[in-house]
Amino acid sequence: MQQTDIYINAMADYFDQSVATASDDQLFAAGYLRGHIDLAVGTLQLQEQAFSVDTLQQQVALSLQQAISAGELNDADQALVVDIWQHLQQLPC
Repeated sequence: MQQTDIYINAMADYFDQSVATASDDQLFAAGYLRGHIDLAVGTLQLQEQAFSVDTLQQQVALSLQQAISAGELNDADQALVVDIWQHLQQLPC
């Protein structure tokens, strides 16, 4: 399995496992972030070229920055999303 696939699966596992213990706010933030990750993966897959973990992380970071700049999240939700994203970036791949 390719490094990028391992990373994507690790993120999916994190989201799936958090459902049992996360608060409503954490679930919202995780779902919001998962949407950005899924969008980035889909966009990169449409290019029909292999992509790296770094490229995926850059795409997600750009998407999040645009959303935050557009005011999509209140401060508390933004902090939760950023916290989860920072955690996900540290996952082994």
